[in-house]
Amino acid sequence: MKQVHVAVGVVTRGSDIFITRRPDHAHQGGKWEFPGGKVESDETVTQALARELAEEIGITVGESQPLTVIEHDYGDKRVKLDVHTVELFDGEPYGKEGQEAKWVAIGALNASDFPAANVAIIDALK
Repeated sequence: MKQVHVAVGVVTRGSDIFITRRPDHAHQGGKWEFPGGKVESDETVTQALARELAEEIGITVGESQPLTVIEHDYGDKRVKLDVHTVELFDGEPYGKEGQEAKWVAIGALNASDFPAANVAIIDALK
């Protein structure tokens, strides 16, 4: 089984975090997530993060900091999440691909609303 390497952005503004909802047809569809996407073979994690956040939520990353790395096996798919916090960015994030998106207080993040691999991110933030 191949592993998918994903760059994940925890976009913050004060004590709020920007999250998006996965499309219903996607793996773990309908759940909330931290935006990001697959790291291509010719990219660093930082490059992939900047590209994915521009494509998905319309922001330009100014600076990001590594938060954690998570490896998770869903049974049908293995993921490696390279998670970075993004506090410095240009633009106002929104669901650029038509996905539902919102700002939510860190304390209001509910692990059961997220894919299992994301629970460790929520734990790291709290």
